[in-house]
Amino acid sequence: MSELSPLTGEALHALRDEFDADGTNRLAMNAVTAAGIEKVARNYDRARLLQRRFSTVVDNGEATHQDRSGRCWLFSSLNVARFIAKKNMNLKEFEFSQNYAMYYDKLERVNYFLKDVAALVAAGEPADSRLMQHLLADVMGDGGQWTMAMNVYKKYGAVPKDLFPETESSKNTGAMNTQLRHLLHTAVAHLYAAAGDQAKTDEIVAETTAAGHRILTIHLGEPPVSFDWEWTDADGEFHRDGEITPVEFWQKYVGPAGLEDYVCLVDDPRAEHAKGKKIGIEHLGNVAGGDATEYLNVPNQFMKDCVRKILVEQGIPVWFGADCHPFMDRENGSWATDLFEYGKVYDVDFDLDKEARVRFADSAMNHAMAFAGVDVADDGTTTRRWRVENSWGAKIADKGYFTMSDDWFTEYVYEVAVPKAMLPEEYQKALEEPATMLPAWDPMGALAK
Repeated sequence: MSELSPLTGEALHALRDEFDADGTNRLAMNAVTAAGIEKVARNYDRARLLQRRFSTVVDNGEATHQDRSGRCWLFSSLNVARFIAKKNMNLKEFEFSQNYAMYYDKLERVNYFLKDVAALVAAGEPADSRLMQHLLADVMGDGGQWTMAMNVYKKYGAVPKDLFPETESSKNTGAMNTQLRHLLHTAVAHLYAAAGDQAKTDEIVAETTAAGHRILTIHLGEPPVSFDWEWTDADGEFHRDGEITPVEFWQKYVGPAGLEDYVCLVDDPRAEHAKGKKIGIEHLGNVAGGDATEYLNVPNQFMKDCVRKILVEQGIPVWFGADCHPFMDRENGSWATDLFEYGKVYDVDFDLDKEARVRFADSAMNHAMAFAGVDVADDGTTTRRWRVENSWGAKIADKGYFTMSDDWFTEYVYEVAVPKAMLPEEYQKALEEPATMLPAWDPMGALAK
């Protein structure tokens, strides 16, 4: 490799002269140092014209709050489920226990990770390989996907939040995750030391799983295996189910909606990944024996059409994943591709399109939410803007609900979960074909947090 050329004093002096020669640079510096880039770059006209009015609104009540955790994928999937449960029980307000869902997701991930890594070690995977280092770095975060959430609900069901409430560690997962990560890193070291000894390998996996269960229970509490369910509905009528298990509760009040049969559609903009084909991510999952984390790659417009139809015709929220950070006004709850004019402040042309942003690590899905409304033009099909139920609490945006411009959907929404029955015949057939498997570190394997 040739020697890298240094930044010389002469070059630095020229950069300073160039900066000072343009008076707008100093004006921008004065503004940004005093007020911050978000306030200076904010497009006033775009912000005031992005209206919070929608032709279809799905009211899901008070916005939830994931606090200092990366559980958005659980919150958003349970927000879809709670809408259905509220309707089935005639309740104005209701919330599922996100702590319960996280408990079993993490317990299952301990088992999934240990079994996956044990198999890799047995197959001779080097400890310093890109794959092993990726798995070690990524282990025991909070992020996830729709299919992973459904794996948890199908196996463990769900419980009302007041029967398994939040704990200090569910609201702020950092310390717990650090200890779980340390536990699993230690186990991997022991698995490599025991390579070739199946009995010792099995012992390490069993002991580590037991330790993971112990740590989770200490941090999150012991989840109920059954409970008595009673409630008073919106009309003041009292109801009693008696003793019910979490799986029975889920099947009774959410199951009829068929969420477990939904399909994940993605917009992978890279030219080498054909539309209408299925893709999957190697080593990505949470429940061993559960459904694989796979997606059907489709045009972005098809995703929009599906979401619009569900909101307008079925009247239920729709789970989706997006890169939430670009052009976001968090406080006011807005997204639009021209909401901030960073390029004009810096005199830089940020010209990457969606494909280039994915290819060069500038964008990937990182947050999951639920569509809870849409504004459709008079032609009945053209979407103008979207209402979004977030999980960042009710003190920001429109009581926790955000507004998304349609062009932002095009550029930064990557994934939606829709009923399989909505898909045309060619897409239905594509689901029956084997998925093209992408490596564990592929951007389409990014997890919502």
